[in-house]
Amino acid sequence: LGLSGPPGAGKSTFIECFGKMLTERKHKVSVLAVDPSSSTSGGSLLGDKTRMTELSRDMNAYIRPSPTRGTLGGVTRTTNEAIVLCEGGGYDVVLVETVGVGQSEFAVADMVDMFILLLPPAGGDELQGIKRGIIEMADLVAINKADGDLVVAARRIQAEYVSAMKLLRKRSRVWRPKV
Repeated sequence: LGLSGPPGAGKSTFIECFGKMLTERKHKVSVLAVDPSSSTSGGSLLGDKTRMTELSRDMNAYIRPSPTRGTLGGVTRTTNEAIVLCEGGGYDVVLVETVGVGQSEFAVADMVDMFILLLPPAGGDELQGIKRGIIEMADLVAINKADGDLVVAARRIQAEYVSAMKLLRKRSRVWRPKV
């Protein structure tokens, strides 16, 4: 599964909760988390593993943060090979967390069985900010943080995306993207 979304959408938190649920169901989970690299120093924080503390201690989970090192598209130059290695190593679920979201951070969509766009309910004008490129590639749009005071905003954003996705050309005859 490939996951992308804007900063603050809760990608790492979602992956930790989802990953723990999967390991409790006896799955072996690998997380390939991609972090942006500095254009100045080339360095990267690689902080995703620190945000997944419970999952990182789980013996049925493997978390590998990797820097982009200037690669565009939201993944690294070797993400596809890393997916194959994880599958070969016995991990039956591989989650790829991209750098974040923009109009072109969807290279992971061609590497995975399902591409999930994770969105917060109250981040402003999402349809304007996300644009068409990444929406067209999403197999599933998940509105995250949809509780408490954000329930109404989450339902509004869901309705906007359901409407927007009806305007897109279908990529598959058998699967219609869900929101």
